[in-house]
Amino acid sequence: MLRVRGRSIAWVPPLLLLVAIAVADYNTTGEFRIISWIVLVPGIAAALCGVWGTAVFAALAIVTYSLVDSAWPHQFQAGLPDFILVATGGVLATLACAVRVRGERRALHMRDVTDTVRRTVLRPLPRGWGGLEHAGIYLTADAQARVGGDFYDIQPGPYGTRVLVGDVQGKGLGAVETAAVLLGTFREAGYHEADLTAVADRLEARLLRHREYTTALGRDDGDRFATAVLLGFPADRSDVVDAVVFGHEHPLAVGPGGVRTLPAEGGLPLGCRDLAPGPPPVRRMPLAVDETLLLVTDGVTEARDGDGRFYPLAEDLGRAVAADPRVVAPARLVAVVRDGTLRHSRGHLVDDTTAFAVRRTRAPGGEGHEGGRSPY
Repeated sequence: MLRVRGRSIAWVPPLLLLVAIAVADYNTTGEFRIISWIVLVPGIAAALCGVWGTAVFAALAIVTYSLVDSAWPHQFQAGLPDFILVATGGVLATLACAVRVRGERRALHMRDVTDTVRRTVLRPLPRGWGGLEHAGIYLTADAQARVGGDFYDIQPGPYGTRVLVGDVQGKGLGAVETAAVLLGTFREAGYHEADLTAVADRLEARLLRHREYTTALGRDDGDRFATAVLLGFPADRSDVVDAVVFGHEHPLAVGPGGVRTLPAEGGLPLGCRDLAPGPPPVRRMPLAVDETLLLVTDGVTEARDGDGRFYPLAEDLGRAVAADPRVVAPARLVAVVRDGTLRHSRGHLVDDTTAFAVRRTRAPGGEGHEGGRSPY
């Protein structure tokens, strides 16, 4: 905030205070001395400036105090006690500034670490990646956390393009770790496996192995599970999409004609296969060229207003599309979801909130298709 044209002006407030106190003291009567207030100058500098800047203002405060105080006749001098106060205040302000700067550097380092983790979980996706136009928004319930258990990714490969959107049960670093484990498996299986069922099986097996690992460590999150939607855009067809739903919100197909819920068969969340053994159901459904698939986490659908009503996502999108058919573009679509969720909940998110939208940008087999040579 204290910058002008990229240059810091944090030194201006303490300097103005220094000058103001000196001038005010010089122009008041001897019975009303305020020169000792100059001890505030290094205190203000400690909150705004760096360590060396605070030390400079501490020295300036001592020098200014000595000059202004000696300018009065002997009977009006504040004397040694106030000099000690100013000097001690300057030393303490400099030490306090050093503690503040160290804390800020530590906070910046932790933010960099968090951003690195977030880029690992939610890696940047190139424009048109896998032949899909895409856009996503991610809001954490804890504004300071910056990363949580929601995840999404696109993986192109020789058998088409796969999309995964999910939500790990729970919060904290354990949820982030589980999300990273699932995404790593998805990026490999989504590329190498020809059958979407095999990709789903790999995700299930990997989560079970991760749970065994965390249990062996003695952690209390050994029963963690994840809901997810796995989509497959076949390489040889542009009018269908395959879907596997793991206890997650069903995808919405949003087009100029309105909003419809894809009738994908719902299965159990990842990590719960022991309750219903067998491969997860895969459903192939028609998808128009001008339709965008929208996938959201429960942070959207379970957002509540002041009266406890859930956010009516499909109805809200239907009104938005009717008012402006261009809303079906992925970037505009997720923006509508974000704004609608925040408006409905009045900004009070109780869970991490993710919306991810994709639609085809070209027919399969067209120029520029990855064809199995993706480095990812």
